[in-house]
Amino acid sequence: MSSIDVNSVLSQIRSLSQQAGVRPAVLPPMALGTEVAGTQATNASQGFGSMIRQGIASVADTQNAAGKLQQKFELGDPDTDLATVMVASAKAQVSFRAMVEVRNRVVSAYQDVMNMPL
Repeated sequence: MSSIDVNSVLSQIRSLSQQAGVRPAVLPPMALGTEVAGTQATNASQGFGSMIRQGIASVADTQNAAGKLQQKFELGDPDTDLATVMVASAKAQVSFRAMVEVRNRVVSAYQDVMNMPL
């Protein structure tokens, strides 16, 4: 299994989202390391669990939207073209991979803290 650099994945997500004209909803700005005025206090008050739930919900929404587009294309909807379906599927795949990588980093950090000598 290959190791994925989180920073490179996040930079790819940012560049793809800029090309598509949308903001990535995988992680809030504070988690990406880019603080926007006023967002630090807002995110801190929401809590870590809330941020994770929002990220998971966003990934699920992206995957559901891609699935609906795939189904429309398979049923022969004339308003749905293959390029749109493929882009939506790729976005869902990238957001899922990013979420899994974030999960892996959180688990690794937890294990590091638990293994610290007292």
